[in-house]
Amino acid sequence: MSVSLSQVSLEFSNGFRAINGVSCEIGRGERVAIIGPSGAGKTTLLRLLATALRPSSGSLNILGADPWSLDRLALRRLRGCVGMVHQAPPIPPRQRVVTAVLAGRLGRWPAWKGLASLFYPVDIAGAETVLARVEIADKLFERCGELSGGQLQRVGVARILYQQPELVLTDEPVSAVDPALSDRIIGELNREAIERGVTLIASLHAVDLALHWFPRVIGVKAGEIQFDLPPMRVSDAMLRELYASETAQVPTQDNRPLAVVPAGVRRKPMYL
Repeated sequence: MSVSLSQVSLEFSNGFRAINGVSCEIGRGERVAIIGPSGAGKTTLLRLLATALRPSSGSLNILGADPWSLDRLALRRLRGCVGMVHQAPPIPPRQRVVTAVLAGRLGRWPAWKGLASLFYPVDIAGAETVLARVEIADKLFERCGELSGGQLQRVGVARILYQQPELVLTDEPVSAVDPALSDRIIGELNREAIERGVTLIASLHAVDLALHWFPRVIGVKAGEIQFDLPPMRVSDAMLRELYASETAQVPTQDNRPLAVVPAGVRRKPMYL
């Protein structure tokens, strides 16, 4: 089991409960999309799985371990096996793209190798290969501060591809990328997970991407799971209810209305 949550809640110091009694299990090699309106708790849930936040209550198991029962060294090793793509990657503006990508393995490299890579990239060819997969290899030696938001998101995806973690978490990884390229990038993340047999959990704004690429879709609202189903069983009524408080229509890549699926007809997702 890659991820196991049992009655997990997270309450911030101001009293706001972002996650409320969530229970869920995700097996090794599963590919899961998390959808829901803004403020539903999607990002907070991913940060819990990344061990960036500690639950207020309940139990959490990541890759066979309770993160908060580990000593500092063991927790560092666990975090090295988890990779997260942020909506706005926290990459220093003056850092070169090649260095930002190679930083994906800092948690696994010995200290001397990581330090050396800050001064001279130790695997330029490896960084260029993963950047090519997200169509940004030409930016290899540019500074990250010179990139657009969409290009910076692609650097974040390339860093995860280079890191090769056992658990891949992505938080709105293509929100600043055009629809055609978004599809390509989500496809690359899925191929990576399938080829290496690792777990992929993606929070997505575009519901059509979630339904198209992922064999399992979890709908989250107000910090609680509303449904956990294969995409062909996610009805239009469920989606309208999930997003009822946010918008008049279900959000998609190009803001066009999601194609209505007649009652009794199953969606046709793509699983690769």
